[in-house]
Amino acid sequence: MVRFSVLASLALVIGAAFVARPQNEADLCAHPAPGALSPSRDLYCIELIAAPRFEGTSGRVGLRFADSPFTHSVTVDGRSRFDAEITLEGLPPIESLGAFTHYVAWVATPVLFPIRKLGVVGNGTTLLGPIDYNKFVVFITAEPSDTTEDWSGPIVLRGQSASTRMLPPDILEFSLGEGGTWGDTVAVVDEGGAAWSPPPVPAGLTMFPALMELRPKVAPYLPSAPGAPPARPREVIELEDGDTLVLEAGYVSRTIRGRSVTMLGFNGQYPGPLLQVPQGATIEVEFSNNIEWPTTVHWHGVRLDNASDGVPGVTQDAVPPGGRFHYTVFFKDAGIYWYHPHQREDVQQDLGLYGNMLVVSPEEDYFGPANREEVLMLDDILWGDTGLVPFGLESATHALMGRFGNLMLVNGEPDYALTVARGEVVRFFLTNVSNTRTFNLSLPVPMKVVGSDVGNFEREAWVESVVIAPAERYVIHARFDTPGQIVLVNQVQAIDHINGQFLLQVDTLGTVRVDSAPVDDDLAVSFGQLRENRSVQDGLAPFRRYLARVPDRRLVLTMVTEDLPFVMDRLMRLDSAYFPPIEWSGTMPMMNWVTNPAQVRWILRDPDTGRENMAIDWHFRLGEVVKIRLANERGVLHGMQHPIHLHGQRFLVLNLNGRPNSNLVWKDTVLLPLGTTADILVEMSNPGRWMIHCHIAEHLEAGMHTVFTVE
Repeated sequence: MVRFSVLASLALVIGAAFVARPQNEADLCAHPAPGALSPSRDLYCIELIAAPRFEGTSGRVGLRFADSPFTHSVTVDGRSRFDAEITLEGLPPIESLGAFTHYVAWVATPVLFPIRKLGVVGNGTTLLGPIDYNKFVVFITAEPSDTTEDWSGPIVLRGQSASTRMLPPDILEFSLGEGGTWGDTVAVVDEGGAAWSPPPVPAGLTMFPALMELRPKVAPYLPSAPGAPPARPREVIELEDGDTLVLEAGYVSRTIRGRSVTMLGFNGQYPGPLLQVPQGATIEVEFSNNIEWPTTVHWHGVRLDNASDGVPGVTQDAVPPGGRFHYTVFFKDAGIYWYHPHQREDVQQDLGLYGNMLVVSPEEDYFGPANREEVLMLDDILWGDTGLVPFGLESATHALMGRFGNLMLVNGEPDYALTVARGEVVRFFLTNVSNTRTFNLSLPVPMKVVGSDVGNFEREAWVESVVIAPAERYVIHARFDTPGQIVLVNQVQAIDHINGQFLLQVDTLGTVRVDSAPVDDDLAVSFGQLRENRSVQDGLAPFRRYLARVPDRRLVLTMVTEDLPFVMDRLMRLDSAYFPPIEWSGTMPMMNWVTNPAQVRWILRDPDTGRENMAIDWHFRLGEVVKIRLANERGVLHGMQHPIHLHGQRFLVLNLNGRPNSNLVWKDTVLLPLGTTADILVEMSNPGRWMIHCHIAEHLEAGMHTVFTVE
C-alpha cells in the first residue's frame, strides 16, 4: 500500500524538474480582469522581493491546495498543504554570480528552522511542493550544485506567507475594562430559568477584560420540560417502498458529564432513528411537533418532490407546536443522508433534532468489500460550568463564526467506543451535524475514502484524515490490523488571536479496541487496492462536455457588520491582516458569542445583478446543466469558510482556485475555504423552488440564503 510519506517524497523528486503549468489551470497570481471572480491573491500568492544586487529580478509563488478528495488539503494535524507554483523573471545567468550552477528554492519557518528544499528553479514557471508550515518564508538562492540539500549560497529573492502577518495586538490598548467609549454592555438577564454566563475560554488562551464584560443583546434560552423521558439510543428502522414512518419531535432528558439537561430528540431518541431504505423507495412520513418552537423536517441531500423539502416560507408553513405535517420522501440515490429541522437550526438541531438515512443500493458491492458498517454522526455542543450554554431566544447568538462547541459527540455520546477484530475492515458512514465546526478526523490506521454526499467517487483514494464540513458526508474504509486501543481524534490548527500564533488542538471523539483474535474474513487484498468505479465514470460521461465552458451564473459569499462594540470592531480590524482558509476552532469565544444577525449579516450576492440573498431571482429549466462559480470573498471584516448546500439537486465540484478536480463525485454540499473560488456543475433534475444556503446554522440565521426555481 502506498502511504502519504512515500507520496510526499515522490512529489519532491518530481518537483525538482521544470514543469509547465497545465493549460487548463489559471495563473493564481495573475491580476484579475475587472469584475472577475478569482482566488485571493493576498492569501494564495507571495510576491518575492529581490535582494540587493538583484534589483532587476522578480518572482511570485502561487499556493495551490495539494491534490485531495476534499476541497481543503491538510496534514493529519490540520496544517494547510500547498503545492508551490514559482514564477521567476530576470534571473541573471548563474555563472555570472561566481562558482554556482543552479538556482534553488527553499521553504522555512520564520525562524529559518527547519529549512526544506523545494527544488531547482529558473526563469519561467516551476511547479514544486509540498509546503505545509503554518507560517513560512520562501527564498531563492544560488547554489554550487543541483543536488545540495543545505542552503549555503546567496539569497536572490525572498517572500513570506500571509500568515506571518498575524501578530499580537497592543496589550496595553485592550487591557482596560469596557466602560466609557469602549462600547455598551448588557446586563445578565434571566428568562425562563436560563441566565447568561460567559462561554468557557479554550485551554491555553486568555481574553482581554474588555471582552469579558460583553453580553449578547438577546435573552437567553434553554428548554425546560419537567418529566421529559430519558433519551434512548437511536434505533434502526428498516423501511420498504410504500411504508409509513411516524416521526415526532419532542423533549428528552440527558445526563452528560454528570449533569442532567433537557434536550430534543426525534421519537425520544438521540440521535433520531436511523432510517434504512432501498434505493428507489418512496415512504410516507406522519410528522408531529411536540416542542414549543415551530419546526419542519428537511430531508438533506434527498432529491425528493419539492413540496416535501421542509423549508418554511418556501415549500411549507412551519409546523406549529402541537401541529402535524405529512411528507412524501422518494429516495432516488444510494448513499448516506440525514434529516433535521429547517427552522431555527441553531437551536433545534444543536439540541438533538437530527438523524441519518442510509439508502441501500441494489448493487451488492456498491461501496466495495467491508466486514461491517458503522454510521457516525459527528457533533459538538457548547458546555459550561452549569451545563449547556444558553441559546439566543429572539435570534441567534454566535452570528460571526457560528456556535463552536467544546464537547465532542459521536452519535450523541461524548465517549464513543467500538470493538473490532484484528484485520477487520470497517465502513464508516460519517455525517457532520455540528452548527459550524469543520472536523479534521483521523485514526492511526490505513484509511481510504470511497464515497461522499450523493454516491461514490470515480476512484477510491488513500487519506490520512477526513476534512468534513457541516452537512457533508463521507464514506470511509479503515482497516485495523494491530491489536490494542486506538483513538478517533480531531486534530486542527486553531488561531490564538491574542498572541498571533497557531495552536494545535486535539479532541478525542472515541476509542476503538482491536482484539488480538483475527477477523474471520480477511479482506486485506481487496482493501489494499484502490478501486475504480466504472459505473460512476460512465454516469459522468454525458456531463464532461460542460466542464470547460464559461460559468452561467456567479455567486459571491461575503458579509457586512454594524453596531459592533468598539473593542470588538478594533480587534477584528487588527486580526483582518490574516484569516486562515479554515477557521477550525472557536478561539474568539466572547467576540463570537455576543454577535447576532442584527450586527452581522452574511450575504450571497449575484455580482451580475447586485441582488443579495432572497432578492436573487434565478430561474432554470428542468434538465438544464448549469455551471455556477462560487467566490468566498477575502476582503471582509472577518472572513470564514462556508459549506454551501443546494437543495433538491446534485452537483459536481469541477475545480478549486482554478485547479481541475481529477476525481469527481456527486455532492449536495461543498466546503469553500476563505478566499477561494470553485466552479460547480449542477444538474437541474428536480422542478420547484429550492434553497441555496450556508450550512453554518448561525450564518443561515444571519441571512446567507436564497431560492432558485427549476421550471
